[in-house]
Amino acid sequence: MNLGRILGFLIALASLPALAQTQLTPEALVRKITDDVLQTVRSDKDLQAGDREKALALAEQKILPHVDFREAARLAVGRSWNSATPQQQDRLVNEFRAMLVRIYSNAIDVYRGQTLRVLPVKMAPADTDVTVRNQYFSPGKPPVAVEYSMRKTAEGWKIYDIVVENVSLVLTYRAEFDQVMRQSGVEGLIKRMNEKNHPAVRPR
Repeated sequence: MNLGRILGFLIALASLPALAQTQLTPEALVRKITDDVLQTVRSDKDLQAGDREKALALAEQKILPHVDFREAARLAVGRSWNSATPQQQDRLVNEFRAMLVRIYSNAIDVYRGQTLRVLPVKMAPADTDVTVRNQYFSPGKPPVAVEYSMRKTAEGWKIYDIVVENVSLVLTYRAEFDQVMRQSGVEGLIKRMNEKNHPAVRPR
């Protein structure tokens, strides 16, 4: 599955006031956010047309505050995470965040004409890690199953992975990261991620 399609579902994480986030359950938060954002996409012709700058602005302002990029990067890097220094871990998080934003900017159009169903979540009051399951419906197509892995942090509930039709966004990167780590170590992985985020412009 195309990573851009998976990242497109990050649009469902638009912002809410911090107080409101802490008062809502993961299920209610996802439902509120996705309803609001789907309406925004339907009403914004520039987003529907693939306006990259608007997509990037939407990600920075409304989506990224709801993603636990540190946990996502830790899972993507895998066992090698513990061999990185705290400073290297910070750089890995920053580069991983930039990678997701870069892909996201090309994924906005997956929401055209879609409707959403959020499935009930079974959780105990003390739970700090849950999965919110959604189904996205497009005319003439089978529903797309999307799962949001969420954990409770000091700032409220945050997303650390998205699984679309059994494909994990975070784990999609692990095999590639493992190979780079074996060959070049932590600094090599940071360099590889940075090169992807800032590709060299070829002279004409």
